[in-house]
Amino acid sequence: MKNPVIFSIILVTLFFTTTPVFTRTPAATDKPVVYFGVIPRYNPIIMYRSYQPMMDYLTANTPYRFELKLSRNYHQAVQYVLDGTTPVASLGDVTFAEAHAKIGAIPILKPLNADGSPYYHSIIIVREDSSVQHLADLKGARFAFGDYHSTSGKLIPHHHLQRAGIELDDFDSYEHMESHDAVAKAVLKGTADAGAVKDVVAIRYREHGLRFLSISDPIPAVPIVVRKDVPEDLIAALKMALLAIDPDDPRFGQELIMWDPEFAHGFTTAETDDYQLIFDLARNNMVGCGLGCH
Repeated sequence: MKNPVIFSIILVTLFFTTTPVFTRTPAATDKPVVYFGVIPRYNPIIMYRSYQPMMDYLTANTPYRFELKLSRNYHQAVQYVLDGTTPVASLGDVTFAEAHAKIGAIPILKPLNADGSPYYHSIIIVREDSSVQHLADLKGARFAFGDYHSTSGKLIPHHHLQRAGIELDDFDSYEHMESHDAVAKAVLKGTADAGAVKDVVAIRYREHGLRFLSISDPIPAVPIVVRKDVPEDLIAALKMALLAIDPDDPRFGQELIMWDPEFAHGFTTAETDDYQLIFDLARNNMVGCGLGCH
């Protein structure tokens, strides 16, 4: 065919003339491989269990074989996008802001929550039996943040605490942990009096003895981003596959139980302007890791 653009459109169109399917079988080896990056929101076992079903779905419903690429920390997840190891990635809002500032990374999709809205929340948690009842009671406490680059584990809760009149110096101590899981476990074990995690993690651990002390304003849903040099046919394939997901459709319902809860309610398109608030907060963040930190 003389026109490669027309050929790509035809190829993608043919792939989506059939009903979307789920599969956990090995992918066809003749498909080009695309490495899909994810920031380490949880421990590696939960990360694989939560995101591999999505890779299987994308492989079954696009002309590509998607392979999950885990990273040791948030900084490495961004670096993989910068150096091209992962041309596609699910980043947090802050890590997307970093990738956008450095190489012009583009958001293409964002997940919907259970209410069908593209937002989530940061939640400050304490043990169920804690004497802490209000944010003001956190003065003199031991606080656990997430990674320096975490939106809901650091940037937003830090901003939320400042608005309540609490500065970092007001804590007896504070630390940054490698994942939201680690923060929740530190609070449950009593090595931290309080901590900040994203809502899906707070909900998961609530039944183990957590109490929600404070919930942030809505945060723009975490974007799936691509490098500027990613081919248009790959972007089109990703959008068609993920926008086709309908959690109310019986064909999807049972299988989506296996997906990360943050991605189990469908997707909508994303634009760079959706994250302007995050850009502004991260740029003005003078404590910890703002834009340009690394």
